[in-house]
Amino acid sequence: MANDHAYPAHLAEYTAVRWPADASPLPDMRLLEEVISTAYQASLLREEERQVSFRLILCDPADLPADHGPPYGLHRLVFDRPRPFGKHELRRLSPAAAYHRSLVGVHIAGEGEDRRLEIWGIVHSGPRWLQNAQGGRKAPSTLPRALVVRVAAPGRLAVACGLDTISELRGGRLTDHAMDVFESEWLRARFAPVRAELDRLHAEARENAGNRWAALEPSFTGRLAQQMVKRILAMIRSAHHGGTILFLPPDIDSRELERNLHVKYAFMDDAARNRYRTIILKAMERTAAAASETGCVTWEMFEASKSVELAAFDEAISELAHLVAALANADGAVVLTKRFELMGFGAEIVGDLPETASVHRARDLEARARTEESVEGVGTRHRSAYRFCQRFHDAIAIVVSQDGTVRFVAHRDDGLTYWDHVSPGSADV
Repeated sequence: MANDHAYPAHLAEYTAVRWPADASPLPDMRLLEEVISTAYQASLLREEERQVSFRLILCDPADLPADHGPPYGLHRLVFDRPRPFGKHELRRLSPAAAYHRSLVGVHIAGEGEDRRLEIWGIVHSGPRWLQNAQGGRKAPSTLPRALVVRVAAPGRLAVACGLDTISELRGGRLTDHAMDVFESEWLRARFAPVRAELDRLHAEARENAGNRWAALEPSFTGRLAQQMVKRILAMIRSAHHGGTILFLPPDIDSRELERNLHVKYAFMDDAARNRYRTIILKAMERTAAAASETGCVTWEMFEASKSVELAAFDEAISELAHLVAALANADGAVVLTKRFELMGFGAEIVGDLPETASVHRARDLEARARTEESVEGVGTRHRSAYRFCQRFHDAIAIVVSQDGTVRFVAHRDDGLTYWDHVSPGSADV
């Protein structure tokens, strides 16, 4: 279906094929299509001139404890009488079941041919389910491994098994759940030299401390470094303005760069420009020092830590992400090195870069399957990113559209490639 429009029935079929074996069983295809199609139709409505957005979960209220609630559990409230499941009922409930914090509870009532969908109440989850997409140190609250449908905007919805996205329908296209680009091997490889450098500096500090600090698990540095990028993207998306982030290799030829990138507001090369790198190293140091009695610090231990100092580092990362996201509101790109040095903003891609007639759309995380597309269907922001990455093969561009679509652009193997980024919270509005 790479070149065809997809509709709710296609999303239902796609979901049924890819539904995990260890999850709660899906309803039969008739009811599954009804759930997805009704949610889709509700997305096209307005509620007192407001856009309709909501999440729904298909489970029985008895599956959820009555005495739990956020931030670690779910607070389920059952109506004294079930409500009919329909697009207008979902529209009316959407303001009360706020997308970021609550879900509409739906279950199957009746037997045999009389089986039907009903709305039984509201489930309050809190916003922690967005942590994976938006960054943050707090462990996300859990959801049952049941069918969850997220409606973010007109005609735009995602189907998930609890917190794990199965697929997303956006712009008439089905996007595979595996397109959480932060989980890709190619992206990790692009930043591997920088992570190795951070690990080396941390090892030197640990040695100077007499090796009294605990070791950090190998993935710790990368996961910590991702936090700001995830938060930046979430904040740009929530502003509905769009923006472009360019990540450049630290050893890029400065004269060649100046011929092709005019940074209107460039920052001086001093400690302030390198603040995020400083925060990462200090957070690694404090985490390891605070856990000196344990053999190895995991990311889960970092998330669960009650340390006031680590909470301050987390806040510092959040504030820096707010700053970069605000810089993206100005015309032009925000420019960073892969060391997270903030070079400037308001950058314009200039010079004699060749026009790019086509680009490959990645159909899996590692772009092993790709579809060639014309660039005629995208705007200036995307085409500029394509031209830049076509010239500088080690660069990475992240383009956020006004509608919240996030696209990673890089030169991969033998061609220019983009990934439509999808993650558990990517359909948030």
